[in-house]
Amino acid sequence: MTSEVTRRPLFEATSTEEMWVEGESQFSDSKVLVTVSNALGERTVLITPQDIAPTKSKMFVQAPPERIATATQQRNNKISNLIKFLGYVLSAILISFSVLSASGFVKARIVLTGSMAPIIKPGDVVLLAPTPRTQPKLGDIVSYTARRFSGESVGVFTHRIIGGDPVNGWTVKGDANPSPDVQKPKAEDVSGVVFFVIPWIGKLMAPKMLMILIPVGVAIWLIIDTLKGDA
Repeated sequence: MTSEVTRRPLFEATSTEEMWVEGESQFSDSKVLVTVSNALGERTVLITPQDIAPTKSKMFVQAPPERIATATQQRNNKISNLIKFLGYVLSAILISFSVLSASGFVKARIVLTGSMAPIIKPGDVVLLAPTPRTQPKLGDIVSYTARRFSGESVGVFTHRIIGGDPVNGWTVKGDANPSPDVQKPKAEDVSGVVFFVIPWIGKLMAPKMLMILIPVGVAIWLIIDTLKGDA
């Protein structure tokens, strides 16, 4: 007596390549998952005694690290890694600013006007070496507290010293302004000397920009998560 052998195709033939399954299982509830992948894509089928059904391997098992990644998976991984890298860099910058500011070693402020253009533009972040640890001198760009005649503080300006002294007051002027500032800040009014300028990043920290960036960031994360899921 001979037993009948069943031969069923797993995948449709492509070029000269073909795969099939032969024979019958002795267990009625047996299942076999077959995955074939290369740089062009992935094909997966679930084999049962009754059927051969196309499926996705990620629904059943975690792919081994040595599995060949498809072009789509490689692209999505690069995008994901780039976003992670930018996130790590931004987090490192913000943490560094927080630590340095808390320790008093460095101060940072966002410039809102173009009075120091083109050296410092609106939205730039200036890093300050605090006084009295760093003493300002002629030609330095400093941040000082502007005051009314009554002594009330009205804001912080970042302008260049063009004359004067710390006792009688510095003469300061924005590079783009036609005339010097009315106030002559003294040593106690100067909070720090600019030693580094970070272009543009201050615009990202503005409340209006944050209201845009947060939803956009969430949307990008959802898109990448979807692309990873479909890969």
